[in-house]
Amino acid sequence: MAMIILLVLLIIFAALGVPLAFAIGAACITYILTTNPQFLIMLPQRIWNGAYSELMIAMPLFMLAGELMSTGGITKRIINFCLQILRPVHGGLGEVNIVASMIFGGISGSSVADTSALGSILIPAMEESGYPRDASAGITVASSTMGMIIPPSTPMIVYSMISGASVGALFMAGAIPGILIGLTQLILVFAFSVKRHWHPKRGKFDSKAFWHDILAGIPALLMPLFIILVVSTGICTASESAGAAVVYAIVVGFLVYKELTWKAVWEAVKKTFISSSSVMIIIGFTTIFTWILTMEQVPMQVAAFFNSLNMPAWGIAIIFDIMILLIGCFIDVSPAILLLTPIMLPVMENYGFSALQFGAMMITGLAIGLVTPPVGMCLNVCNKINRMPIIDIFKGALPYLTCNVIVLASISLWAPLTTWLPSIMGYGI
Repeated sequence: MAMIILLVLLIIFAALGVPLAFAIGAACITYILTTNPQFLIMLPQRIWNGAYSELMIAMPLFMLAGELMSTGGITKRIINFCLQILRPVHGGLGEVNIVASMIFGGISGSSVADTSALGSILIPAMEESGYPRDASAGITVASSTMGMIIPPSTPMIVYSMISGASVGALFMAGAIPGILIGLTQLILVFAFSVKRHWHPKRGKFDSKAFWHDILAGIPALLMPLFIILVVSTGICTASESAGAAVVYAIVVGFLVYKELTWKAVWEAVKKTFISSSSVMIIIGFTTIFTWILTMEQVPMQVAAFFNSLNMPAWGIAIIFDIMILLIGCFIDVSPAILLLTPIMLPVMENYGFSALQFGAMMITGLAIGLVTPPVGMCLNVCNKINRMPIIDIFKGALPYLTCNVIVLASISLWAPLTTWLPSIMGYGI
């Protein structure tokens, strides 16, 4: 009965618009007051222990690196680089949008940052080039989902803290799914562009402009390659590589592109402080929620329920995928990871899914939730850019989100898509 009260209160507080961290905290405190008031003295220590983690150093640093590189002229160079490399296949801005998202995702680790940085430049440019408004917005938000799947990934860091899985292994587990989403979206956008005549007429080749854009884009490409290399090989921890990424972003912004200013650095620090602190508050209160779930043996009860279904592993995987897609419509990524991992990870491991495969499944599914109403953080960011109704942006993105769903089903049904790369990099599965 007390557990039902906890869940009902959480739903009521969230429905009233109470920030999720405080909705979780209020529900947990009410539960403890009605069951074991003596546990209240333990709350501050448990909240602090929940947010006090070495991995939590990496998260704000990766966020800061993404902000610095976005404001330091990196976004413009990525777009120009992509325009040049896609020129031989007669690629238009739709294809540029996809490839730029793949590269930018390897810098920021955030889908929302991807939508904001690339969308503010590419959406107006695509509309000027003849792309319909819904297609311009839809391609932008759908391609941004790769930002939290392709390494480095902020949600992967959060999941690592809860699951205990290696951050480096998780980065590798997300690489192939992220690239597959990018490639399938690229093929679909190319097909639509050819059919609907969105491709521009090919102008005269300018070798000077070509080499200028290619060389200017190289510093941007080195960042994700550096992070993946040092983390996957164990040269640096995730936190150390994130710190190096910040230094790299500052050096490139000030000395290479010469567009970064100290005012922009301060603004990036403020944005990072606000974003990361809100996530850490949620993590702290979710620690209490997880502790209560464990005391009430909820994970074991959920596992017993799934076992009673007598379904094969692939059936359980499909059920989980559907559940993740529905949850992603209403709960943001980090809170969903924090709430679901302690409950569902033991269940999925019981069916033979590794922590790496489960993490890739969950984050790939939750990335789709960023582009689905009513919450859809990427939809809201895009709405601020082009002022289109959120539902129209979603309709424009829907054809391209089918690529995400296909990849989600593939990694759920075939483990090597998520475990092969970590295994050849020397991580135990």
